[in-house]
Amino acid sequence: MAQGNVVFYKPPYIPSACYGNRNDGTMVTGVSDALWNNGRASGRRYRVRCIRGTNAAPHPCRSGNVVVKVVDRCQTGCNGVLNLSQDAFAKIANPDAGNVIVDYTP
Repeated sequence: MAQGNVVFYKPPYIPSACYGNRNDGTMVTGVSDALWNNGRASGRRYRVRCIRGTNAAPHPCRSGNVVVKVVDRCQTGCNGVLNLSQDAFAKIANPDAGNVIVDYTP
């Protein structure tokens, strides 16, 4: 299990670095260069659980976890190790928080 910052991006979730215009649903993520591994991260799944906020947003975390599929690379300037789809982020955290700390496991 690892920990890291997570942010989100809004739809549309295509095109993606891994699959172009193929629609892989809404439980998807981009990964930072640290996890990208020259594209070998494509298709990997991560179970993600919010553990705390990174800012003053009240009650940033929701209970439970989400499983996401890597479909994209989070380009330079990304503020998270994972860049979840907005749909996936909303399952584990309040989108108003914008950035949270999570546990994640492949």
